[in-house]
Amino acid sequence: MRIAQVAPLTEAIPPKLYGGTERVVSWLTEELVALGHDVTLFASGDSQTSARLEAIWPRALRLDGKVRDPMALHMAMLEQVYRRADQFDILHFHLDYFPFSLFSRNPTPFITTLHGRLDLPEHQVVFDVFDRAPVISISNAQRRPVPDAHWIDTIYHGLPADLLRPRPVKPGYLAVLGRMAPEKAVDRAIHIARRAGMPLKIAAKVDPVDRQYFEHEIRPLLELPGIEYIGEISDAEKSEFLSGAIGLLMPIDWPEPFGLVMIEAMACGTPVLAYPGGSVPEIVEDGLTGFIVTNEAEAVDAVRRLPDLSRKRIRARFEERFTARRMAEDYLALYRRMAETHAPKLRVVKA
Repeated sequence: MRIAQVAPLTEAIPPKLYGGTERVVSWLTEELVALGHDVTLFASGDSQTSARLEAIWPRALRLDGKVRDPMALHMAMLEQVYRRADQFDILHFHLDYFPFSLFSRNPTPFITTLHGRLDLPEHQVVFDVFDRAPVISISNAQRRPVPDAHWIDTIYHGLPADLLRPRPVKPGYLAVLGRMAPEKAVDRAIHIARRAGMPLKIAAKVDPVDRQYFEHEIRPLLELPGIEYIGEISDAEKSEFLSGAIGLLMPIDWPEPFGLVMIEAMACGTPVLAYPGGSVPEIVEDGLTGFIVTNEAEAVDAVRRLPDLSRKRIRARFEERFTARRMAEDYLALYRRMAETHAPKLRVVKA
């Protein structure tokens, strides 16, 4: 198939540092190419891909301090894709609702994977207006705030099977991985670890918007015994970090759309201990790949049971459910359905 992947310009594909959406786009693109498809990636010029790269801007916007209006560049990218739409069998966007208006008026089939939260009041207005724009959810829970959107499928994220693997190290601490933000409730994770009498290592980035939360709510807690803040880490460091953890703590305080860190932990055979927000009950199999708890007391009790879970079985469940190859095959099945639905019907003329 001739497939267009249209990525945000905020980060490179794959991202140099943190970037959940951009990592997923990269993994999907590479798997589609490996499966023999003709893929064009619309992204920033510093992206690295085996697909055909169409560079909209030379550098990821997060790393380019000269760009003051990122929406202007995204608008230009959408127009460029629109003008070339007839060169593709399917257009796959990762830009939230931005493609809805323009591409609903184009004959080439398109889909949009929604990667973020949808529980803000203004989202309902968008999906009321564009009630026929085809969208993909990354968990069933993500759909709840806008149940009447034109949902086509739910496709869980996947990561390359060999990106992260269990390392032969003795687990000795609890871990937090990802983003330092109020909705991630890192302060709650610290309290759980302290009550359980376990050391905690925190590997997380701090976005400018979350700097105040970090300085006022988290930094004072980092002085407590057994709490270690590592900062942001790369994929190359995650296997060692997660393999060394007795469990990944994820006591979230928001409707998590997916949560890549959960399957990253599973790839290393590390169980996940999480609160049941958003996608968590779909990703974590309670008693098999981790535990789902509803309060701090339950979490402390579950910490003591984490070593009872089979890390080998956790890795096996990752391979069964959350690889990039499985994700790509699910998308390909959807692309084919969309292409067949939009295929022109031959008119039979009787002699």
